[in-house]
Amino acid sequence: MRRGLLVWRPFEELERIRREFDRFMEEFFKEESVERVFAPALDVYETDTEIVVKAELPGVKKEDVEVLVRDNNLIIRGEKKEEREEKTETIHRVERVYGKFERVIGLPTDIKLDEVKGEFKDGVLEIRLPKEKSSREKKIEIT
Repeated sequence: MRRGLLVWRPFEELERIRREFDRFMEEFFKEESVERVFAPALDVYETDTEIVVKAELPGVKKEDVEVLVRDNNLIIRGEKKEEREEKTETIHRVERVYGKFERVIGLPTDIKLDEVKGEFKDGVLEIRLPKEKSSREKKIEIT
């Protein structure tokens, strides 16, 4: 019985490991196993006088949204309720996401709580938060 030396081919081994890893990732992240969570997209910008937050809330009713300011954070929470139809149709694909949501946005400055305004129109929630005029900066005279 004659035994020979095996030739080690490191690049073939790396290619085999890459294929196994790709197969593992495909199994792990199958589309059916991904849980989707509804979180509204936001635009947040600041002017000289106010902070403006716009949130996209398609399919959400105004009465299903709650907005509050707590500890220098703006909190937007609510629920996008699923529309149920009792038809016996065959469903081919479901991509829309439903459920409760909450977004917390840290505010970069103090605001006038009694002047905050919100408007809900065409699936977009716009919140205007006027800035507090008080300055926390003071020039110190050095003697």
